[in-house]
Amino acid sequence: MTARPEIIDGENFDPRLRSQYANEPQVVHVARDIDPKPFTISDDLKQKHEKSVQQYPNLNLSEGEYIILDIKRHPIGMLIPTGISVFLVVMIMVFVMFYPSIARDSIISPMPSLTDVFGVAMLLIGLVALGGAVSLWIYLQNHFYMTNESVIQEIQGSLFYRHEQTVSLGSIEDASFRQSGIIQTLFNYGTIRLSTEGEETTYIFHFVANPRKQIAIINNAIEDFKNGRPVCDD
Repeated sequence: MTARPEIIDGENFDPRLRSQYANEPQVVHVARDIDPKPFTISDDLKQKHEKSVQQYPNLNLSEGEYIILDIKRHPIGMLIPTGISVFLVVMIMVFVMFYPSIARDSIISPMPSLTDVFGVAMLLIGLVALGGAVSLWIYLQNHFYMTNESVIQEIQGSLFYRHEQTVSLGSIEDASFRQSGIIQTLFNYGTIRLSTEGEETTYIFHFVANPRKQIAIINNAIEDFKNGRPVCDD
């Protein structure tokens, strides 16, 4: 058992006493500078930071941080909302074209006039076009950025839902991509996935063009960051 040391004036704040009380004889107390040295930024790094701030004003970049990779979704993902919108518009127009025949052979009388049907059809076409435009806007608002310090993912789930996730490069434990099916292979797009340490948070981004190349850049940046080397933006 450790013997109780003698009482020393000054509320026993002597480091030796604290170490002995805690039964930690190997504790080393290091003095901390009152005025730490400021972080110095090179002119090249400052220019890159200012350029990124101008190009991406919506991102909250720290001092000396700049964008290396800006991943947008592959255009093929726009085919689904566009195709649905075009299909609905064509169906409405076909119905209007054949409406006179439908009204003539109908057992229901009286049928709405062609002018009324045409007006309703134009309203429906406008709503379909608006819905398709909103779907495309939501799709294009999803972004995946990598800086020299972190990864930022912007998720636009709907017209009124937006979510942003940020994780340091040093916290990323695994970065991988997945391509499945003939279409993804032919058009060279897929999904990238990042897993973090600790709580194992997963970051997933779909419809990424050339995912193999993108994940290689991300892995190189993670390795450089963890090894204390400057993250290359080439």
